[in-house]
Order: sequence, then C-alpha cells, then structure tokens
Amino acid sequence: KKSTLNDVRTYATRNYITARNYTVIPNEVVNLNDATFQFTDMLRLDWNGANGNVTLNLPDATDSINVNRVIRFISNDSFATSTRVNLTPILAQTLDGSTNAYVINKAYEGIQVWSDGTEWFIIQKKAS
Repeated sequence: KKSTLNDVRTYATRNYITARNYTVIPNEVVNLNDATFQFTDMLRLDWNGANGNVTLNLPDATDSINVNRVIRFISNDSFATSTRVNLTPILAQTLDGSTNAYVINKAYEGIQVWSDGTEWFIIQKKAS
C-alpha cells in the first residue's frame, strides 16, 4: 500500500481496496471524476439492458487525488461483444499515449490503469 502526503493530511490512510459494483446501462455516460467514485480502487461492471455502448470517463489525471492512483476495472458474465464500455480519457489527456477509448466488450475482462498526474497508463490487462 502506498500513501501520499495528501492521504495523511486529508483522509484516513486506507490499507484495503475500495471496490464498487456498478451497473452500466446502454448509452449512458459516467464521469468517474465525480465524488461518488473518488475513493474507488476497483470497479466491477455489470451490464443491464439491450446491446449498446457506455462511456466511462476516466478521472482527471491532474487532480491531486488521482496522482499515483491505480484503478481496476472488471466486467462480469453479463458482457458480450455487442455490449461495449469505452474507458475514455478526458480533457485531452491520454490513456497509453492515446486519446482513444479502451473498449471492454467481453465477460471477465480486466484492466488496471495508473495515473502519473499527467496522463493514464494501462499497467495490466487480463490475457484473452
């Protein structure tokens, strides 16, 4: 577990992963910069509804709470190739050097991203 000065000053230091289940609905746009997701380290995605696309906007990498932050995304068995979650960088920031979204479109897909305070990096993907 890593801690930052911000953790010590503002928040109780956490020695656990804060997981959150989130049901995605076709055509919705979810802003992960919202306070609801501020301390989420792992997001388990559950698809609900017809086929379609969902946009998950990554948090602002430059926000102090996101510097050196790791977030894990995992889809459950409700996903198929016709159900797509687009993990998207915001504010002209990048994910692995690209402004393009990373697509989660199959069951039990996992990805882990890390922010250096400027952009997001994919640091781990589940092998297909």
